[in-house]
Amino acid sequence: MKVSYHTLGCKLNFSETATIAAMLEKKGIERAAKGEIPDICVVNTCSVTGNADKKGRQLIRSLAKRYPEASIVVTGCYAQLKPEEVAALPGVTLVLGSNEKLRISQYFDALLHNTAVTVETTPSLEIREFMPSCERGDRTRYFLKVQDGCDYFCTYCTIPFARGRSRSGRIDDLVEMAREVAQRGGKEIVITGVNIGTFGKDTGEDFFSLIKALDKIEEIRRFRISSIEPNLLTDEIIHWIANESRAFMPHFHIPLQSGSDKVLRLMNRRYDTRLFASLIDKIHQNIPDCYIGVDIIAGARGETPEEWKKSLEFATSLDVAKFHAFPYSEREGTKALALGDEVPRDERYRRVSLLNELSDKKNREFIESNIGKTRKVLWERTSTGKLMHGLTDNYIRVEAEVRPGMVNQISEVRIDKIKDGSFDTGLATHI
Repeated sequence: MKVSYHTLGCKLNFSETATIAAMLEKKGIERAAKGEIPDICVVNTCSVTGNADKKGRQLIRSLAKRYPEASIVVTGCYAQLKPEEVAALPGVTLVLGSNEKLRISQYFDALLHNTAVTVETTPSLEIREFMPSCERGDRTRYFLKVQDGCDYFCTYCTIPFARGRSRSGRIDDLVEMAREVAQRGGKEIVITGVNIGTFGKDTGEDFFSLIKALDKIEEIRRFRISSIEPNLLTDEIIHWIANESRAFMPHFHIPLQSGSDKVLRLMNRRYDTRLFASLIDKIHQNIPDCYIGVDIIAGARGETPEEWKKSLEFATSLDVAKFHAFPYSEREGTKALALGDEVPRDERYRRVSLLNELSDKKNREFIESNIGKTRKVLWERTSTGKLMHGLTDNYIRVEAEVRPGMVNQISEVRIDKIKDGSFDTGLATHI
């Protein structure tokens, strides 16, 4: 049997899809090659916004139309939050919630022999088990899931309902998984989770102890922290990465969500703009060339024109490399629906457009500040033509002349200029 995989959403979803693929491969179910017709389509969905749900529905309908004989398996956050809605979509034969996702092989008898749609989910408050994941799929970098779920209950967010409460792996087990990556020849691991700064809350361990333990695996040359809350990125972690860490890269992704203190309070975020600005300054003082990516939401309830102006001005003031801007999305069951001051949909998207323009400007400035400098690059794959691409230690995507045998190898380059027609890719010369 042949299976195709389709992932929407975050790096954690990608990691879990890759783990599902490894599980099914052990059962003799191979990944469909390009051009092959799959017998099974696995769709790992996102539900962070209403648009994410829409993309999930569109993808499922497209697969059902393209492969009418295939069985479609849907999992992920959309499947957890709205299983009956998903089950009613064309071609869907199996719906698995968050707790069932990484037990997919247990449900294949139902998939192959039942004519009715099978729906298996666990209520989010009953999800207690941490299920590990560490794979790379068809990429060079590996994604190590260390934590799942969230206890924060921000007023706009459905993730605690989709993923359950915060729960973690144990450091010894996660270190062993990272050692297995090293044995497979992996050079870089991205640490993923829903709220990784809360790692160890349920086990008596902590995130700082985890990253120090991982750093000791000398065969792994690079680690990255995928995303961490600003109130959980401590001075201790920043100082250690700057001065003592062997392999943690100068790269942070930190959610801001709003540059207005009033809106942050309405969102039930656990910091204010003063803390956030201080954090960014602290990072640059300790790690001058650090790449900092920031999530921000436009048009949340309570973001009046005055608060939007404050948010945009604050975002403009930040010395960061990129904004990931999202329009606020009304999510059923969230407390934000009762906050009032709704921003019209068209205005939300106008604000996102302004944030994207700001992001492009900051990204270009960040790359320009690195022109002429020498950085180490992990080459990910060879592009078509005469160029290959990879990521520098501080997360700049660069292209350079193809050299055979360089995929999954680290080498030094000099960043020469920004690629014509681009704002986020540098052209580099091999050293």
